[in-house]
Amino acid sequence: MSGKIEALLRERQIELPQASAPAANYVPVVRSGSLLFVSGQVCQWNGERRFIGKLGREFSVEEGQQAARLCALNIVAHLRAALDGDLDRVVRVVRLGGFVNSAEDFTQQPLVVNGASDLMVEIFGDAGRHARAAVGVNALPGGVAVEVEAVVEVR
Repeated sequence: MSGKIEALLRERQIELPQASAPAANYVPVVRSGSLLFVSGQVCQWNGERRFIGKLGREFSVEEGQQAARLCALNIVAHLRAALDGDLDRVVRVVRLGGFVNSAEDFTQQPLVVNGASDLMVEIFGDAGRHARAAVGVNALPGGVAVEVEAVVEVR
């Protein structure tokens, strides 16, 4: 489908990965009323996990931001699939939850999760501004550096 958001993606040369299949017993997106709840997306591109390791040990904040951006690209890919290709139906990104695989002394989780937040604003403008949590954890699935989940209002 070609709408305003798809045109913006082309203009800014933002490519989305394929929406991935669930890795366990859950669904990638659940709709409740006008809200879509997108399950946590890890930093992978078309099934290939990237950024394996911890922030503050294997990865810098800047690399963590790239990992978080990749998680957000996967979120948008799932939104596109759930909305039958029409990203213009997004009213607002309500909330992101970011989980950062962190070394014991790493405390810059909010800066890492900015990689996901910045992408939402880049794509959806003011409607991409959201509430957020950025939490440090000691492990994530497959050892990835970042996982991000989302709640999005749609029409």
